[in-house]
Amino acid sequence: MPESPESIVQKKKRILKIFKRLDKTYPGAHCALDHSNPLELLVATILSAQCTDKRVNLVTPALFASFKTAADYAAAKPGKIETLIRSTGFYQSKARHIREAARDIAEKYAGEVPKSIEQLIQLRGVGRKTANVVLGNAFGIPGMPVDTHMIRINGLLKLTKSKDPVEIEKNLTALLTPEYWTNYSHLIITHGRQRCIARRPDCGHCEISDLCPSRKIPAC
Repeated sequence: MPESPESIVQKKKRILKIFKRLDKTYPGAHCALDHSNPLELLVATILSAQCTDKRVNLVTPALFASFKTAADYAAAKPGKIETLIRSTGFYQSKARHIREAARDIAEKYAGEVPKSIEQLIQLRGVGRKTANVVLGNAFGIPGMPVDTHMIRINGLLKLTKSKDPVEIEKNLTALLTPEYWTNYSHLIITHGRQRCIARRPDCGHCEISDLCPSRKIPAC
């Protein structure tokens, strides 16, 4: 006889258990992108698209030393930014996105990165993932960034059926109260890098194996 579908209440209890288990496993999990202010984080997050945080952190010291303000980026010649960020991949489009977002910030917000999701996603070159990263990590405002780890692992956990980042964000924020959003994303991303690796998930040692419907082996 097939199992009954998991109710929303049951799913909320399970995701909270997942959060608490991972929080104990990865204490202090945080955004791995080096930054000292909201603008630097926004730029670093744009650069992190299809690139590792480690690579971005190798590039940003020289970039941040060259451009201090949104107006600096907006006025920069594309070639100068492209040269500094070339190793992050897709450097031409990333340089354009940085310059366009910076121009919006300089012209519409007096050079200050806005603090609302609605305003952030109106910046050219800024999507919901980048906006949520900035909200949660630069301003301490709850945000649920959805990257490839979040898409894959929450799918395995059967917490969402969607592959669409916006829909996944909507599904997960309905299951967790806002104070958990930012850290939940950090924890899942850390778990994806250290345990639930895409090509070789370590289900045998997984700390949340008993809470994962997709585990490859029985929970210990």
